[in-house]
Amino acid sequence: MTDRSSAAAAIGLAATLYAVIAYTEERAVGMARVIGDGGCFFQICDVAVVADCQRQGIGDALMQRITTWLDDNAEPSAFVSLLADGVSDRLYRRHGFEYSAPASQGMIYPRRFRDRR
Repeated sequence: MTDRSSAAAAIGLAATLYAVIAYTEERAVGMARVIGDGGCFFQICDVAVVADCQRQGIGDALMQRITTWLDDNAEPSAFVSLLADGVSDRLYRRHGFEYSAPASQGMIYPRRFRDRR
């Protein structure tokens, strides 16, 4: 995951609509959250599993909790989106997500991230 300042993380986490954390014993090994306006737009972000715990079904469990929450809380007309990094699209496709292209294209505003690419 991209590093964020402590101040930015505190603000962002406080505005989370829904979050789930996966534990093995007492160790946090994965997380995912939903952000948005709570009505029209929802975005899944920060889906992450610790490297040595990947490929054990933790990502699937996180996404199952997230999609169940969305099914229960988002209006059918709401726009639900995410950005898939690397090969993570395989996880998201297993949970019903589809590519938006060619109808739409994911875009970013890179002004703040030029030095990080």
